[in-house]
Amino acid sequence: MIRVQPFELPNGITLDCRVTGTPGQPVLMFLHGFPEAAFVWDPLLTHFSQAGYCCVAPNLRGFAGSSAPSDVSAYRAKHLVQDIAALKAQVSPDQALAALVAHDWGGAVAWNMANQHPELLQDLVIINSPHPGTFLRELKSSPDQQASSAYMNFLIRPDAESLLAEDDYRRLWAFFTNMGASDGPHAWLNEDEKNKYRAVWNQGLTGALNYYRASPLRPPRPEDPAASAIELPLAMLTIDLPTLVIWGMRDMALPPGLLDGLETYVPHMQLERIEEGTHWLVHEQPERVARLIQNWLHRK
Repeated sequence: MIRVQPFELPNGITLDCRVTGTPGQPVLMFLHGFPEAAFVWDPLLTHFSQAGYCCVAPNLRGFAGSSAPSDVSAYRAKHLVQDIAALKAQVSPDQALAALVAHDWGGAVAWNMANQHPELLQDLVIINSPHPGTFLRELKSSPDQQASSAYMNFLIRPDAESLLAEDDYRRLWAFFTNMGASDGPHAWLNEDEKNKYRAVWNQGLTGALNYYRASPLRPPRPEDPAASAIELPLAMLTIDLPTLVIWGMRDMALPPGLLDGLETYVPHMQLERIEEGTHWLVHEQPERVARLIQNWLHRK
């Protein structure tokens, strides 16, 4: 049984979490992306709680029922990492997380967490979330990636909230089709699933959009240097933890070029390419994703 539990953090942020499994068991933590929420992990929470893990999936700050500070600077990476480190201290105070599993924006937080606090987790699992080193390189030099990420400059507009809410969130539904395969079905996006999303989006979009507004990792424009003005030292990019990367190869927002050279930053990596998978792999193939993660955790 999945229960919703708020965790009050020392920094004043409250994260609403979906929790299941037996306390005291090894903890798996799951971080969602945009425009989603913790509920997307429910099939994996159920699977891994039955496999002997305690599972925790927070709504990240700014999403759903979690705290949503109004200041854009509150969504910078350092604050997001602090949230997850503080949550880990509450849900697994005596041992490192068995793994941190993350997708999309949750992956951006997880990459930083693994770099800055590797002692807090044993393994890292990334699903279609670009490593900051390869993402920065592609945003600077790849017209393909710049075009694929052009939507990010739409999401930082001051009127993005109102535009996204128009016509029953017409533009947000398009994220699920446009970031997938253009010729592929989206059978998972049924009316029940849409109602879950509506319930999240109806609570407000500003917090979620502030992730984009707070980050310079977006395509440069004549009036905004964005990624072109950023240099990141190798020490901020290296991940020494064992890492499983699962990648849907038909992701229209995150082309396969982001995988080139990834081993430079993540030397202890296993890469699983899902040729028919899109950005929404967790929705499309939850059983396959769960199996890949379980095999990875049992490799030892």
